Amino acid sequence: MIKRSFGRFLRRSGLDLLSPSILLLIAVFVLPLVLLFPTSLHPYIPGQGIGDAWTLENYVAILTDPFYLEIIARTLGLGLFVVVATLVVGYPLAYFLARTRSALRPWLIILVVFPLLLNLVVRSFGWIVLLSNYGLVNETLAWIGLIEEPLQLMFNFTGLIIGLSHIFLPFMVLVLIGTIQGIPQEVEDAAYTLGASKLTVLRKVTLPLSVPGILSGAILVFVLTISALVTPRLLGGRPIR
Repeated sequence: MIKRSFGRFLRRSGLDLLSPSILLLIAVFVLPLVLLFPTSLHPYIPGQGIGDAWTLENYVAILTDPFYLEIIARTLGLGLFVVVATLVVGYPLAYFLARTRSALRPWLIILVVFPLLLNLVVRSFGWIVLLSNYGLVNETLAWIGLIEEPLQLMFNFTGLIIGLSHIFLPFMVLVLIGTIQGIPQEVEDAAYTLGASKLTVLRKVTLPLSVPGILSGAILVFVLTISALVTPRLLGGRPIR
């Protein structure tokens, strides 16, 4: 009886459709963390490795050591900055691609996706060529006469935000395109008929209805940013001497 009731609950709630995904998530994400947790309760002994004693010092260090706290704050702050940058740049682009009826639309979407086909290291080195002290950006600004000394665009937060925003922008745009396409055009047309301006329609109709896509894109970009390794090392590490 209990088994049949539980089966009906799964079917009515839709959890039976999610069960394969949930099992996969448990197998590849939750289970490794559970297996790793006991290791985190052992001390690390230099020259020997993981000790046999049990301790909470590892967790205390994360919560109290200024070094770890600064790293956590910088990582989370970088993730938030990149999310804002990709959203500000990506939303207008996604809206245009979702609403345009131009024959060039498929090619424009290919241009958005194309950077994902390039190796991450290649894209990072491309930004080094652009942002270095004698790179294309600084040389162009100096040639125009806007600057006399090169701008420090690398090995700092600025270079990281620029590089990571470019790398993860396609993810934000692709998520937003699907969301905006799901908003009926008739809803916006009705707002125009009632006398609303384009800015009002965007602020009171399109943006609120696209919040789920904004949240999905923000979470995706944030997770990818805080877990990035290669680009922060190349664009935010110490200068190569």
